[in-house]
Formats: sequence, structure tokens, C-alpha cells
Amino acid sequence: MEKIKVLFVNQEITPYLKESHMGKVGRFLPQGIQERGKEIRTFMPRYGNINERRNQLHEVIRLSGMNLIIDDTDHPLIIKVASIQSARMQIYFIDNEDYFQRKATFTDKDGGFFEDNDERAIFYSRGVLETVKKLGWSPDIVHCHGWMTSLIPLYIKRAFRENPLFSETRVIYSVYNDDFPGTFKKDFHKKLKMDGITSEDLKHYREPTYLNVTKGAIHYSDAVILGSEKMNPEILEHLTSVNKPYLNYIPLDQCVDAYSEFYDRILSKEFTAK
Repeated sequence: MEKIKVLFVNQEITPYLKESHMGKVGRFLPQGIQERGKEIRTFMPRYGNINERRNQLHEVIRLSGMNLIIDDTDHPLIIKVASIQSARMQIYFIDNEDYFQRKATFTDKDGGFFEDNDERAIFYSRGVLETVKKLGWSPDIVHCHGWMTSLIPLYIKRAFRENPLFSETRVIYSVYNDDFPGTFKKDFHKKLKMDGITSEDLKHYREPTYLNVTKGAIHYSDAVILGSEKMNPEILEHLTSVNKPYLNYIPLDQCVDAYSEFYDRILSKEFTAK
């Protein structure tokens, strides 16, 4: 029997950034799922504060070289990779000089939210999917973690739905207590346009607050997981109002088996028939 393939799209992974709950999930969940017999691929952004030498990142030339057009500007896509030897796990990094060279993740030294975080999220999500296309690897499950990955569900269900690699893919979105301040730029929804995405598809993104971007991710996902113990109450209220399978928060040391079973459920004939 062919192994179930799970693509993890992460906002953070320990040890590449300062340790956090989301980062630890990004580190240990894929390993646990792999140990339970599923095949995995794992991605995160190559933020400029990741030490490439210490973590032994190197560019994958055969995967790099594509340009992604965002707001009529070409941005070269660079793919790097590193290994976590103890987990027998590779991490793919999405990189670009315009978006990921600064020595920070989402805010400047004064705590200001980067004005181009909207485009960074677009570039990251599209970069992951284009790289998976180059790999020729068809995921059964795509599990997204954090707002930086929130556009993956939209792109898979609309822009990439005719691509045979993604046509049967189920998307799970983990929502965390990772609200960002303010909003993305007002023209965010225009930057999201691609073939296959209509104006109606972008209704959640016309006022691009954290809440609305998360609602969009939930809308285009097949299922949702609560990744933090404490959540934005508006997100919880929205989740109870939509007809989506979801898992309540489960501590990290207990989540691997529960998540693996949830993946199986989302791929089951009973779910598919709904």
C-alpha cells in the first residue's frame, strides 16, 4: 500500500528560530508523522536571522531559478535545504533577497510590522507550491501552520485545483494565537489574483485584517486544528459557525497520534463523500 504523503508548511521550526510553541510543533510533528509510516516534506521561510552556516543550509540549484510575479514585479525564487540528522528529516527553505534577507522575522527593531509582510506571505505560499510541482510530489494532506501559510488553502483550492498534483489534496489549517497588528496593505486582494482565482474568491481579503485572513484560510481548508490553548475568541466564534471538521487544542506531547488519525479521517471515503 502506498504511503500517505503529508506536506507541512510551517511559519516557524525549532531550532532555526527562537524556540516557540509553533516552532516545536514544526520540529516534532513531522518527525512523529514520519515515524508512523507516512511520507513527509517540510517547508519554512528562510528568514534573514537564520544562521545558514551553523544550520548548514545550502541552495538546491535544480529547484531554484524561477521568478514569481507579485504586483507586476519579478522576484527570484531560491530554494535551500538543511537536515535535522537526529530526525532523518529535511527542511526546505523558501528564500528571496527582497523578502528574506533582513535580520528579522516579521517586525523591525522598533517592533513595527513590516509593510511587505503581505507580499512575503504571498511569495512564501506560492514558492512552496511551485517547488512541490518541481519535485513532482503529490501530497494527500497539506498541513499549514500560522498566518504566514494562510494563503496555501486558497491557492490549492482555486489556482492549482486543475493541477493533477493537487486535485485530490486535502488541506488542514492550524490556527494559533499569532495575531498580527493592524492590516495588510489595502490592495492585498489584487496581489492575490492568479488564473483560477475570481473576484468572488477574494471576498475575505478585501479588508485584510488577521481575523479576515484567517477566515479565508478556514474557508478554503477541508479541516481545522486549534494549535494554541488560548485563541482569539472571534476565531473560535467563526469556527463554530462554519461546517468544518476540527480538532480542539491537544498538547504537543500528545498530538502526533491524534493528528495522524485526523489525517486518516480527512482522507476517508466517508469524508470524501460529503
